Amino acid sequence: MKTTIIAEAGVNHNGRVNIAKKMIKKAAEAGADFIKFQIYDTDSLVTKDARKANYQKKNSNKNENQHTMLKRYELNFKEFKILKDTCSKHNIKFLSSPFDINSIKAIKKIGVTTFKIPSGEITNLPYLRFIGSLKKNIILSTGMSSLQEISNAIKVLVSKGTSKKNITILQCNTEYPSPYEDINLLAMSSIRKKFNIDVGLSDHSPGIEVPIAAVALGASVIEKHFTLNKKFLGPDHKSSIDFLELKKMAKSIRNIEKSLGNGIKQVTRSEKKNITFVRKSIVAKEKIFKGQKFTYKNLTIKRPGNGLSPMKIDQIVGKRAKKNFAKNQQIK
Repeated sequence: MKTTIIAEAGVNHNGRVNIAKKMIKKAAEAGADFIKFQIYDTDSLVTKDARKANYQKKNSNKNENQHTMLKRYELNFKEFKILKDTCSKHNIKFLSSPFDINSIKAIKKIGVTTFKIPSGEITNLPYLRFIGSLKKNIILSTGMSSLQEISNAIKVLVSKGTSKKNITILQCNTEYPSPYEDINLLAMSSIRKKFNIDVGLSDHSPGIEVPIAAVALGASVIEKHFTLNKKFLGPDHKSSIDFLELKKMAKSIRNIEKSLGNGIKQVTRSEKKNITFVRKSIVAKEKIFKGQKFTYKNLTIKRPGNGLSPMKIDQIVGKRAKKNFAKNQQIK
């Protein structure tokens, strides 16, 4: 099964449509299947006195609050329509995380068929009810949540008409960057087993090795923040990967998909030609004369492997040679 790769642009466009368009182009070139933006109405999302998280302070103005910061990065609904059209132009799918009900309505109007629920909304009952009623494909991030909270969210979505088979749950750790010891890739298996549902990873770790490992563990979706420049001012740039890393990650994931195979252990086409050169045959360790008994002392095992298999040595020992054998001659 092909892994869906989501290049998470988030607000790394810094509120500028021209940067967002460049990100779309680069994400497509890197091999991502989707590029995802965060869509929100700042006044509906956050109060004016809400403080910023520590990770948000590190690469932005420490003295401003969340409202001021998010307002600066906010794009309007018309601009997202432009970005969706740009995605079509570059043959990459548009995806968005809506942070409020009006934003859900807005991206529905522009024809989005897959909705990404950010971790912060997993306990937002009115939000879950509304997005569940749309009966679309849902990708749900689970940062900061327990199995019980995941269960509650799934029940709400399903109760409002969303099919469980259209829901994918992403393991996620909401810290930027995430400490490796908190990523817990094996939680994907727990979630899959508990809910019998597709799983993936929304990753905030440094580098690209964690999402690659997640694919080997069965992730059907990988989401990873990326930026055009890690030195840009903004809350997520430093914890994002750049274009070259995104490209390398996408290529590595495709290689891992090929490497997983079908689970049946068998001789492959590529290795068949090497059997003769790598395996061994039964040969004479010394001169053996006609009528002489074969013993473990006068037989040995050497390459190439185009003669009698060493697995048959017990059947040979004790029998008499029907002809003379020179040293290192294969026993026939």
